[in-house]
Amino acid sequence: MEKGQIRTILGSNLRKFRAGREWSQMELAEKADISMNFLSEIERGNKWPSSETLQNLADSLDIEVYALFRPDYETSPNISKYMERFSRDVMIAVQESVKKSLHNVKKQYRI
Repeated sequence: MEKGQIRTILGSNLRKFRAGREWSQMELAEKADISMNFLSEIERGNKWPSSETLQNLADSLDIEVYALFRPDYETSPNISKYMERFSRDVMIAVQESVKKSLHNVKKQYRI
């Protein structure tokens, strides 16, 4: 990832999530307890928020913090790499969930 790209991704995602809710910068800034100017600077990639501010923004948008840093898959040149990683992570999560469920069933029925 190129230097500064993470700020661009963060700013783009903030705009996308904010616009998806049809909120102005002022509305999101108020909900996240930051100034509209600071939000504008973050969206343009000029300022970097603290971890507390990132959490406030994510909470205000009702998303997880990591969603603010996910590259836009449609425009990403490495889409196959991201999809492969995502598929692997999903498979691992499903396997762990199934193992846990089987363990609980065995424990319940003393198998």
